[in-house]
Amino acid sequence: MTGCCVCCSALRPRYKVLVDNIFPEDPQDGLVRINMEKLTFYALSSPEKLDRIGQYLEKRLNREVKGHRIEFVFIAMDALDQLLVSCHAQSLNLFVESFLKMVQKLLECDEPELQISATASFVKFANIEEDTPSYHRRYDFFVSKFSSMSHSGLAKEETRQKIRRAGLHGLQGLVRKTVSDDLQVNIWDPVHMDKIVPSLLFNMDDPSFLATDAESPRDEEHPSYIAEIVFRDLICRASYSSIKSVVGPVLIHLDNHSLWVPNQFAVKCFKIIMYSVQAQYGYIVITSLLEHLDHHVKSDPNIKGGIVGVLFQSVLISAGGSIGTSVLEVFNILLRHLRISVDNKSQNTEMRNKEIEFEDEVINTIGQFANNLPDYQKIEIMMFVMGKFPQFTLDEDVGGAMDTQLQMNLLKTLLKVATKYKTVTFSNTFPPEFLHPLLRMSLLDDPQMRVTVQNILQTLIDRHNNTAKLKHVVLPGDVSQLDLTTEKASRQDILFMKKSGMQFYWHIYENMQMPTNKVDNFEALFCTMSLLAIELGDAEILLELLRLALDIQKMVVTSAGLPITHKCAIHGLIAAYINILAYLSSISSLAEYVQQVIETRKTEAKCLLPDFAYNRNNRPNRLSDLENSEDYRSSDLVKENCLFDQNKIAECLSSSGHDASRLSSSFIQKPYNAEMGGVSRSISDIQSINIEIESVDGSPSTYRKQYDEEITVESLKKMLAESSGANKESEDKRRLEILETFRTAPFEEIVARSEAKSNHFHNKLNEILDNVEDPSERLLTEENETDSQATIPVFQMQFPDLFVY
Repeated sequence: MTGCCVCCSALRPRYKVLVDNIFPEDPQDGLVRINMEKLTFYALSSPEKLDRIGQYLEKRLNREVKGHRIEFVFIAMDALDQLLVSCHAQSLNLFVESFLKMVQKLLECDEPELQISATASFVKFANIEEDTPSYHRRYDFFVSKFSSMSHSGLAKEETRQKIRRAGLHGLQGLVRKTVSDDLQVNIWDPVHMDKIVPSLLFNMDDPSFLATDAESPRDEEHPSYIAEIVFRDLICRASYSSIKSVVGPVLIHLDNHSLWVPNQFAVKCFKIIMYSVQAQYGYIVITSLLEHLDHHVKSDPNIKGGIVGVLFQSVLISAGGSIGTSVLEVFNILLRHLRISVDNKSQNTEMRNKEIEFEDEVINTIGQFANNLPDYQKIEIMMFVMGKFPQFTLDEDVGGAMDTQLQMNLLKTLLKVATKYKTVTFSNTFPPEFLHPLLRMSLLDDPQMRVTVQNILQTLIDRHNNTAKLKHVVLPGDVSQLDLTTEKASRQDILFMKKSGMQFYWHIYENMQMPTNKVDNFEALFCTMSLLAIELGDAEILLELLRLALDIQKMVVTSAGLPITHKCAIHGLIAAYINILAYLSSISSLAEYVQQVIETRKTEAKCLLPDFAYNRNNRPNRLSDLENSEDYRSSDLVKENCLFDQNKIAECLSSSGHDASRLSSSFIQKPYNAEMGGVSRSISDIQSINIEIESVDGSPSTYRKQYDEEITVESLKKMLAESSGANKESEDKRRLEILETFRTAPFEEIVARSEAKSNHFHNKLNEILDNVEDPSERLLTEENETDSQATIPVFQMQFPDLFVY
C-alpha cells in the first residue's frame, strides 16, 4: 500500500504539489516562504498554469473554510495576494476569477476577521493595473457587500468600527478599479451609486465630521474620516455625465434622514462636492439643487430654507463662470419660489415667520448668484426681476396684500443685486428699458417700497461711497465737514443726464407730493438728489437741479393739500440741498446768499430748518405725529425772506458767468417715457413754444385748448379709475373674440382680414398726405405776393394737425 501511495503522489500535477507545499504542518508557522517562492517562479515560468493554480487554491480554501481552520484560510489568502502582485500575464484574468470567488466566499462568512481579510485582499487587487481588460467581470456582489459592511451595527464598538472601516476601504478600492476603465462595469450606474453614496454619508454623519476646530486633529482611523476621504475621491473622479449620479443620491439621503433642518451636515457635504468637483461642472451641482427645490415646493418653509441655504453656500464657492448658460432660468426658479412663498403665507404667526425667513434666504441667494455674473448680466437680471412685478405682467390673479408683499420682496431682490453691481457709466447702468420701470416703481402707494426704490437708485448712482454721509437731512455750517468725495463728471455721463435727467427730476418732484411720505421717504429723496449732484456735478446739470429745488419750493408754497409737517420737512430738505449745490458749484455769492436765508430762518422760522422739521431730539417716523405741535400753528404762511428767491439765485449765477435764463422754466408735466414716442426733449422747452394750429381741411385757424391742470399721480389715478370700469368689460369681450377667431377661423380668413386692415391703413395714410399742403410751397407763394412783408417768425407759423403731438 505504501508503494502505491508513493506512485500516485508522483503522478500528481506539479502545480498541485507546489500549492500543497506552501501550507505548513502547524498553521502557527505561517506560510512556507521557500515553497512560496518556488510556486511563484513556476507561475511566472508557466503563466498558462495560473488559472489551474487559482482553481486548486480555491478548492483548498473552500475545504479549510468548511473545516473552520481559520489559520490555513489566512495562509491561502496570503499566497493569493503574492501571486497577484508578482504575476502580470495575459492569463491573469482567469486567475482573477478564482481569486474573486475566494474573496466572495470569505465575505459571505460571518466571522469579522475573515471579512476584514477578504476586504484587504480585494483592495490590493484593486491597486493592480491589469494589462488586458475583462469584459465579463461583474462587481455587483462587492458593491452590495461593502455597502452593508459600512452600515454594520454590531454591538461591540471596536468590532463594528473595524467592519465599517473595511467596508469603506472596499468601496474605495472598487471605485478605483472600475472608474478608469470604460470596459469594466459602469460604477456610475444609479443602481450602484444608490448604495455607495448613502454608505459614505451614513458614516460621515458624525459629530467629529462637523467639528471645525483645527487645533484638535481628527482620528484618521475613524470611519467618518475615511468616508470623507472616499467621498472626495469619488467626486474628483466624476465626469460631466456622471456628476449627477453622485449628487442625486446625496439629495435623497438628506431627504430620507431629515438632514435639511438644521442644514449643517448638508452644507458640509456640498462644500466637499463644490471643492472637489471640476470647476466647469459646478453649475451642474447648482442646477441639481434648484431642481430638488422644485420638488419641495409644498414642503415646510424650514426645509426649503435649508435647501436654499445649501444653495447659497454652493454659489459662494462656485467660480464666476460655473453658473452655466441658462442664467435667467436659475433666477426664474428662485423668483418663482419667492412668489409661491408669498402666496403660501397664512394667518399663523409661526408659519408666517418661517416663510419670511425662507424669502430672506432666497433673496440673499439671488444676490450671491448675481455676484458671480459680469456687470452687463447683472443689469439684465435686474430688468428680468423688474418684469416680475405684477403691474408689469399679464397675471390677473395677484392683488391686495399678496401683491404688496410680492412687490416688496422683488424690490429687496433688486436692491440685493444692485449692491453687487459696480457702476462705471450711467448710460450702461440705466438703459431706458430698466430706468423707466424703476422710476415708475418709485411712485408706488406704499411708503416703505418707495424708500427701497430710492435705496436701489442710490446704490447704482453712488460711485464714491457717499451714501452713508447723506442718509439724513442735515445743514452743517460747512459742507466740507461731510467729507464728500467728488470727481468731475465724464462727458458720457453728462450726455446721459441731458437725455434722461428729466425722468429723475419729474419723479423726484412727484415723490415730494406723496401724502403718505414719512421721514424715511424725505431723507431717501434728499440722498438721491444729493448723489445726482455729486456724481454729475457739471455746471449745466447743477443749474437743472437748482430749477428742480426751486420748483419743489414753489409747489410747497402753493399746495393746499400737504400737511403742515410735510411742508416744513420739504422746506428743510430744500435748504440743505441748495446748501450742497452751492458748495459743489463753488460760487461764493450763491453760498453767501444761501447762508443768509438760513440765518433768517433761524431767527424767524426755525420750523423750516432740518433740525426742527425732522425733530432730531425725538425723531418719529411719521411726520403726522407732530402735526398738532404748537410750533407748526403759524407755519402755513412763509415770509418771502425765508424762501430762496429765484431772481437772487439767478443774479448769483449770472455774476459768475453762468446762463441763468433756464432757471425760470419749471417742471410741471410728465416727461418722455418708454410708452411715448422715440423723441426725447425737455418739458420746459415744449411748454415755452406757442404754436398756432391750422386744420388739415383748410378751415380757419384755431388754437387747441390749453389745460392749466397739473398732471399728477393722483389725477392720473382718478382718470384711470373713471375709465377702467367702462372699458374693461369691452376690452375683455374684444380680446376673447380675437382669441376665438385665431383658434377656430381658417388660415385663409385670418390672412384676408390682415390684408384688409393693412389696405385700410394705407388708404387713410394716402388720404391724409394728399390733403397736407407743403409748408415750403405755401411760404414761397406768400413771399412772392408780399415782397415788402417781413419774414414770418417761427412761433407765428401755422402747422396742420398732423404735426401736433
